Amino acid sequence: MNQTGPSSGLEVIDLRSDTLTKPTTGMRAAIAAAEVGDDVFGEDPTVQRLEKRVAEILGKEAAMFVPSGSMSNQVAIRTHTQPGDEILVDETAHVALYEAGAPAALSGVMCHYLRGDRGRFTGADVRAAIRPANVHFPPTRLVVVENTSNRGGGSVWTLDQVRDVAQTARELGLRLHMDGARLWNACVATGVSEAEYAAEFDSVSVCFSKGLGAPVGSALAGSAGFIARARRFRKMFGGGMRQAGILAAAALYALEHHRSRLKEDHANAALLARGLAGLPGIHLDPATVETNIVIFDVAGDHAARFVERLETVGVRMLAVGPGRVRAVTHLHISEADIQEALERIRRVWPPQG
Repeated sequence: MNQTGPSSGLEVIDLRSDTLTKPTTGMRAAIAAAEVGDDVFGEDPTVQRLEKRVAEILGKEAAMFVPSGSMSNQVAIRTHTQPGDEILVDETAHVALYEAGAPAALSGVMCHYLRGDRGRFTGADVRAAIRPANVHFPPTRLVVVENTSNRGGGSVWTLDQVRDVAQTARELGLRLHMDGARLWNACVATGVSEAEYAAEFDSVSVCFSKGLGAPVGSALAGSAGFIARARRFRKMFGGGMRQAGILAAAALYALEHHRSRLKEDHANAALLARGLAGLPGIHLDPATVETNIVIFDVAGDHAARFVERLETVGVRMLAVGPGRVRAVTHLHISEADIQEALERIRRVWPPQG
């Protein structure tokens, strides 16, 4: 649980996002003890250790620490493309919906939206989207896969699905980037290693500040040449950091201590989904909850009303559409918290009268 709710006097159970986590005691100790240097000069030893560790986990030649997942994705897009190019993304992708129009503003590229299944599309979808070779059309350069898919409700790409898209992309001469902000969750859910997933991509972004519980940071991984070029765009986009080792230490701690426990978040999300599915006016198939994100529909487009009523009993979720709500389990949410949240929700939903 989190802080006391202003309206209910109850301890808040905050399920709005897994970005809400705060450093644990062990993580704070690692931050305090971090050896630091100037990372823009390439002299921060803790950042260097983090980048080496991420590259090892993902099976890539090199990695680069960046302040955020959005920057990691956008640096990747800029490194892979030229202004006037086109990239293929699912219509619900984070790079398309939640990164402030950055593909157009920072890289000068167009997004060609694919309509997948909960954020997952196919090799056939990629092939059908390719423009003819003609001066009237932007050249397609890059395919972006988001695993897990945020707006897909934490849906996981299987390795076969990834390989289908990757094989088609390679046949068509396209590059591949994975937005793996929650790749750690996908690996826990499937048993597929990070390196197995990453092997199909030219670049991979991973995040430390979601399920892993670090306060700040993501990393971009790829070939040594790709990362060398990407460092210029990180600097251009304002991502050059100085004594960043205090942040890298938190990410290193998270990698070594918080990855395996993600299965607890998945179990808690499944528990929440089963409880919500039994409420009148809630439309949710618990079988669609694969990781730590629960997205459900509220009858009558009353998502905002549902969220407001939950706030009165110290439970927080996020309305992501007129009739759609998102809840996310994380490091600070226990099984007991989920049971308590469901009990509180039943007090106020459905509304009486």
